[in-house]
Amino acid sequence: MTGDQPGAPQTRRGLIGALIDRFGHLVREMSKFATVGGFAFLVDFALFNYLASVRHMPPVAAKTISTVIAATLAFLGNRFWTWRHRQRSHPAREYALFFFFNGVGLGIAVACLAISRYGLGAIWPEVFQTPLADNIASFIVGTGLGTLFRFWSYRRFVFVEAGTPPVPATSRDHESGA
Repeated sequence: MTGDQPGAPQTRRGLIGALIDRFGHLVREMSKFATVGGFAFLVDFALFNYLASVRHMPPVAAKTISTVIAATLAFLGNRFWTWRHRQRSHPAREYALFFFFNGVGLGIAVACLAISRYGLGAIWPEVFQTPLADNIASFIVGTGLGTLFRFWSYRRFVFVEAGTPPVPATSRDHESGA
């Protein structure tokens, strides 16, 4: 069946097309969010390792500083590129909420680092109190969990003015009067 007649079921191609129409904007947002996040991640990673290894700063303090700087860059990238199509609410509101949710994300990453270094490190220091363990706990586990939380919270609470774009009407909708 081709789906050309009224009442005929949609073909697989039609379903895929409808899914792309419905969720394509979300895929584009996620791609931009990932690009901005990737850049911020590189800044965070490089600065953390510089502060902790070269400047000999305690790892938790180094992570806090590197995350605040990376979050500032991420705010600018997300506001003016990822979600530029959304209407802007009061800039102070967006900025405050963005940094609040980044604070929660920072808390997630720092908690992962602290659990690894001080919790597990107290049991097995030669494994969990190393630069490699700090990077795994902070950047793989902590950043992964924090990123999931941030994407959800930014879409839900920070950049909320514009809703989901409407799905274009199909020819079947026009024929049936729906």
